[in-house]
Amino acid sequence: MIPLRLALITLLSIGALACGSDYSSPSTPTPSPAPTSGGPSSAITIPMGAQVLGNRAFTPGDVEVAVGTTVTWTNTDTVSHTSTSDASGWDSGVISPGRQFSFTYQTAGTFPYHCAIHPGMVGTVTVR
Repeated sequence: MIPLRLALITLLSIGALACGSDYSSPSTPTPSPAPTSGGPSSAITIPMGAQVLGNRAFTPGDVEVAVGTTVTWTNTDTVSHTSTSDASGWDSGVISPGRQFSFTYQTAGTFPYHCAIHPGMVGTVTVR
């Protein structure tokens, strides 16, 4: 009876191990807001060496979009930057190299912004 019980336990253990061997923990998503509405979008790039480019640090530096458009800033530089409204519109916080930040404009207006880390970096989003 004991050998049969031992054989049964061994078979069950092998089966349990075989079923769970391909498990991998889920990856952590990139912590950046992203457009989810499927509405209009516009992209702004933060290029290499942006901290010394002044008003050319955001590409394009001045962008014109329609109300409801989501603008996404992508940091392709090797150092961190921000997209910070000159008024109280938005603040991306630190955008690390390779990361993005998105903001959807719900009202018309002209919205100047800058990098809080490198204040010479400036741009404008005009919403019509």
